[in-house]
Amino acid sequence: MLKGSMVALVAPFKKDRSIDEDKLRFLINWHIKNKTDGILVCGTTGESATLTHQEHKKVISIAVEEAKKRIPIIAGAGSNSTDEALDLTKYAKKVGADYALVITPYYNKPTQSGLIQHFKKIANSVNIPVIIYNVPGRTGVNILPQTVIEIAKKCKNVVGIKEASGSLAQAVEIMSMAPKGFSLLSGNDQIILPIMSVGGSGVISVVANVMPKKTHQLTESFLKGNINKAKKIQLELYDLIKTLFIETNPIPVKTALKLMGLIEGNFRLPLYKMDKNNLTKLKKTLKEYKLITG
Repeated sequence: MLKGSMVALVAPFKKDRSIDEDKLRFLINWHIKNKTDGILVCGTTGESATLTHQEHKKVISIAVEEAKKRIPIIAGAGSNSTDEALDLTKYAKKVGADYALVITPYYNKPTQSGLIQHFKKIANSVNIPVIIYNVPGRTGVNILPQTVIEIAKKCKNVVGIKEASGSLAQAVEIMSMAPKGFSLLSGNDQIILPIMSVGGSGVISVVANVMPKKTHQLTESFLKGNINKAKKIQLELYDLIKTLFIETNPIPVKTALKLMGLIEGNFRLPLYKMDKNNLTKLKKTLKEYKLITG
């Protein structure tokens, strides 16, 4: 079972918008040093939507190679095409990724029956632990709790879900029916603790990009039974989390990492640099959290 703080890693780009391999390797080691419990590459925060399939595979391969099994690597492997998602999942397995994160297909809005068939085809074709990624705000489709459980029961290697619907009721319903060992992972940093309180085992996190130790401490505290400490950290992180979503993710978090001196902070269109007023707010928050000075 995946437990703890898994960072949804940003995609570092050079000035020419090509993948910055050196920075990618640096970030992986930085997260290992700072107690992150797992690394997701090629997710939403990793700008997977603008990566070519060749680049997507390259990022997965670099992450697995650099991690050297010191930390689990979760490979984003989803697509709105089942065959494309299957190809990416097969590649993740081939190069040694520990898990595949497969998003519910976006734009074409499949039915619940279509979602079942989508995940069955992938999970039954590739022997790798699969995590469902539910984020209806981006995909236009919500995978219902009954559908999640049906997939988990039919596909033994579907081992968990990144639940980013924002609905605690949905999370509760999933866990009320989930098979033993099924992982519920928060996909919203604002509700890490509430999700864990109903059976969640951790988070796939954006805020962990800038505060990895603190996010790890939040999940670790809860898992060790120190609820008060976990609560304190969740509340402490609230203003930072709120500011990191002042514009579309990952624009603020990549900008924060640039201000912290960790990456260049370049984007690929249609993502673009922050509005000046929002940038001022971000800088103010980062100073309050002592992530930057001046």
